[in-house]
Amino acid sequence: MSGLTPRHITELSPTSSALRPDDSESLRVARLFLSVAEFPLRKQLIILLTLSCLWWGSTSSLHSDEIELFNGKNLKGWTSWLRNSQHEDPDKVFSVVNNTLRISGAGYGYLATKETFENYLLRVEFRWGNQEKLDRKDRTGKALDSGLFLHASGPHGNSHDGRGAYMAAIECNIFQGATGDFLLIRGDDAQGNLIVPRVTVAHSGEQDSDEFPSWDANGHLRRLETFGRVNWRNKSKDWKDQRDLRGPKDIERPYGEWNQLECLCIDRSITLRLNGKVVNQVTEIYPYQGKILLQCEGAEIFFRNILLTPLSDPPNQRSQ
Repeated sequence: MSGLTPRHITELSPTSSALRPDDSESLRVARLFLSVAEFPLRKQLIILLTLSCLWWGSTSSLHSDEIELFNGKNLKGWTSWLRNSQHEDPDKVFSVVNNTLRISGAGYGYLATKETFENYLLRVEFRWGNQEKLDRKDRTGKALDSGLFLHASGPHGNSHDGRGAYMAAIECNIFQGATGDFLLIRGDDAQGNLIVPRVTVAHSGEQDSDEFPSWDANGHLRRLETFGRVNWRNKSKDWKDQRDLRGPKDIERPYGEWNQLECLCIDRSITLRLNGKVVNQVTEIYPYQGKILLQCEGAEIFFRNILLTPLSDPPNQRSQ
């Protein structure tokens, strides 16, 4: 990783004077994240990846600042949306079971946070449920599918994808064999104007059958706008939409086991970690703030320990 250390990064940072003597190590790392935009983009990518790795080891001192997005008792703080019934949930698609948040998989939609967020570390644990109860013939034998939407923007149900089932956002895919992919979800704002998601990714130059790249921290830069996918770095070249298919380097645990997904969203970048391994990263993102969504897309899934740590001094509140 180019031999960069916290000391080297501090020396590189043109705004390192913003570091404060009383900062904890984790807050120092957060402030450094906010300064990298002044570097050329390729150097930004190297520094961001290094800082991301440092961050995972420094967040323990921030646990007192964590926001518990799901309290294990009810859906306080969340709003439901289903394409066919909007804010009504007559079939209890979203519920709390044994202190976990259950999404039945019936229909298309999501749970959305009532609040919007920018610059944060999000931790989520998930596991797949019992698929035998679902009457979804179109997904029989297909890979189990859900998602975690970040920076969801615009009115509810504004997405072109799913014909109004979701919101414009950057999706972190939760999808057997493809968990860790990023998807660009476009939609319309309240005035009917197109919300155009975009990301920049470093990639090796290789493309999948849909001509989309896989993340490679040492690769070439590519811009994606409006729609598209960034595959996680070790996604199987033989991946297909098939139930329980596993690639040779898959990090997601076998069916029925709990997984942890961590999303570090800071300075208009997202770094994604699955079960302790960094699997994907994008920069120069848009949208860069918004709601967080838990997707319903044809598979029963359970979530727990949904924790958000706000990060210090977002760009629009940075000390002068």
